[in-house]
Amino acid sequence: MRIAVISDIHSNIQALRSTLAVIDASNVQEIYCLGDTVGYGANPNECVELLRQRSTHVVRGNHDHAILEEATAKYFSRAGRTASEWTRSALTKENRDFLGSLPLRVDTEVCTIAHACPFRPEEWEYVLSLEIAERQFSAFKTPVCFIGHTHIPVVCGEDLLTFSFGKDMRFLVNVGSVGQPRDGNPESSFGLLDTDTWEYENKRVAYDIAGAAEAIKNAGLPDILAKRLFEGV
Repeated sequence: MRIAVISDIHSNIQALRSTLAVIDASNVQEIYCLGDTVGYGANPNECVELLRQRSTHVVRGNHDHAILEEATAKYFSRAGRTASEWTRSALTKENRDFLGSLPLRVDTEVCTIAHACPFRPEEWEYVLSLEIAERQFSAFKTPVCFIGHTHIPVVCGEDLLTFSFGKDMRFLVNVGSVGQPRDGNPESSFGLLDTDTWEYENKRVAYDIAGAAEAIKNAGLPDILAKRLFEGV
């Protein structure tokens, strides 16, 4: 089976559609979404509705949670708070209810998925060091755990010395961001796992960045949210 793992779409419908087109051409059987479907971008309803149609599993991200619990947004940047308020008013009740129904993590036979991390996922901790990564392995028992949140793709083995995916140990894998990459590469990022060959690949997808940026500006959202898409930061 081939599983596509996507995360941090952030209301970027242009990036999501282009990513799904690549997924559709990759003989994928299931799509897992690691959350933050909304926030920052200008098309929250379109992104939520498309994911509801296409995803096998979806978990809740902190920007999704901020739609339900406004206090969560106090930790965001000023532009992030503005976008969260705008998104809250723009979402339909049906799509808000869908975000509210999402779990914080899902465990399948093959993998664990969570937005920020499997260890206390409700705290939305950023896995940005080996020390933080180490304690995540105590929180899942599957061969691999997929996360997002940092918007930076990374593979980390349980020995904390292996950074390419393999069969000999468990792995923590950050699939990067579909809608707002932050690793200096503006192309959409997602993960592709083949459970038969046990191979993992990080995929990058070009998309209409100018269109996504224009939609942000037309919605009256902060210009920085449009500018950063071109820079991948």
